[in-house]
Order: sequence, then structure tokens, then C-alpha cells
Amino acid sequence: MRTLIISGGEIEKAFGGMVLKEEKWDYVIGVDGGVKFCYQEGILPNRIVGDFDTLEEEILKWYREHTQVEIRKFNPIKDATDTQIAVELALQIGSKEIVILGGTGTRLDHVLGNIQTLYLALERGVDCQILDRHNRIRLIQDRYIIRRAKQYGTYFSLIPLTTEVKGVTLLGAKYPLHRHDFTVLGTGSLGVSNEIVEEEVEIRIESGVMILIESRD
Repeated sequence: MRTLIISGGEIEKAFGGMVLKEEKWDYVIGVDGGVKFCYQEGILPNRIVGDFDTLEEEILKWYREHTQVEIRKFNPIKDATDTQIAVELALQIGSKEIVILGGTGTRLDHVLGNIQTLYLALERGVDCQILDRHNRIRLIQDRYIIRRAKQYGTYFSLIPLTTEVKGVTLLGAKYPLHRHDFTVLGTGSLGVSNEIVEEEVEIRIESGVMILIESRD
């Protein structure tokens, strides 16, 4: 099952519309402020969740009165962001792939929190990514391949999520590595802005979790 989560960050209208029209989604979850995008674009989500502190009441009222979409409202005083709640829901219904639109924007605290939320899917073996017009963000461990024909933009960056990421090997990259150890405090920007020079890049990780960001400049 492929699930699209439409969250309340920044979504460029043309890009968001393209993702909705050109990709096939089995399930769509509208999240708080992201429901406004759904409303404006005529999207009928399968589920709507959030505390709705950033959504106009009249939009929520329209979905209540004119659709049978299940709406679940949460108390704003809670231990998880609305996006995390949506990811947990997507996992509960058996999603094998999750894409989050509106997971980036001006609220960097939410962006970082959303990146950490990706780990909930990683530990379940589910591919989960944050997507916007400029970036595709996911967490990786063990072994991962980026194929040139399917890469998102020109550059890719690796940033440690866990305190230590040991034995990182990069094959097929402009800046290769052989069993290099990354640490959150001591690595600096070593893994930022690499490029693919062969048909694919193979990333091997002996232990730990990396943030992989593919970027369109």
C-alpha cells in the first residue's frame, strides 16, 4: 500500500498537484493545515487527523458536512506532532511506502521533528520519505542504492542521525569513502553535497542510521 500524507508545511501548488496526479496512491491522509491544500485542490482524503490549530474551521466544517471522510481531532497538548500521528496511522493500516508532502517549510523545529519521525517507519522496514520540490529526505541503514536514472536532482548528502554511524563506504560517488566513521559532534559537513559519477552509488553502513538527502539545486 502506498500512502500519501499531506501535512501542514509548505507545499508548492504546481509540485503538489503533479505528485497527486502523476503518482498512484492507495490511501491519502490530510493533516491539520495540509487539509487546506486538499480543500483548495479538490482532494478527498481517506482520513483527516490533527489538532487543527492551523486549519480554518470552515474548511473542517465543509468536510464534516459534505463528505464521509473520517476526521479525528486530537488535543493540542500532546506528545506527538500531527505528522507523527499520521505516520503512525499509515503504519497501522499496513502501508509499505509512505510519502510526506508539506513536511518541510519555515518551521525548522517541525522539519527536524519530521526527520526523526521517519525512524518509526525505518524500524518497521517501511520506506518513508519527505518530499518537496527541492529535496527528497529519507533515513537509511545497512545498504542502500541510488540509481542515476532515478535520483532526485544532482546532489546527495549523508548526515548522521544516530550519535555514531560506523563503517560508511561509498562506491560510485565523486567523493568515495571506505569504512569511514561519522559522529554527530565530530564529523562536521563531510557528507554534504556529493554526486553520482557512475550508473549508481552504493552506500554501505556497518552500524547506525544516516539521513539521506537528495537535492535539486
